[in-house]
Amino acid sequence: MTYQILLRDADVRGIEVYEVTLRGNLKGLYKDKIIWLDKSLSDLEKHCYLAEEIGHYETTTGNILDQTNIRNRKQELRARQWAYQKIIPLSVIVQAHHSGAKGRFEIAEFLNVTEEFLQAAIDRYREKFGILVTIDNYIIYLDPLNVVEVHL
Repeated sequence: MTYQILLRDADVRGIEVYEVTLRGNLKGLYKDKIIWLDKSLSDLEKHCYLAEEIGHYETTTGNILDQTNIRNRKQELRARQWAYQKIIPLSVIVQAHHSGAKGRFEIAEFLNVTEEFLQAAIDRYREKFGILVTIDNYIIYLDPLNVVEVHL
């Protein structure tokens, strides 16, 4: 999946996306079916932040900018988890392996995401599944990241 495909996905959902200059540390913002992304972001960063902001559309309610509130932090985490599952489901990690991608840099490049976003997704999957997870005939080791095909 690419940033352009995710833009079409947002459009299908009726979400408008604008690239603007955002103040402070904001990289993306969602409200009322509008997403604003900081125009200074790279396309890879825009892809990651757009996925998260669509995740807010799908999973959060109200103003959650105050991250000192635990309920808001939980909603932020839900939006990120949605983004991880949207653009880095476990199945595409297997696809990256089949393409010959080795290591975090090559896998992130194959997935059109930043290494930081990939690592955050891997960390979340590790919290959820432990050190490894199986999918079809594959074992995905989450630390260090590796895919092994199992022949039964």
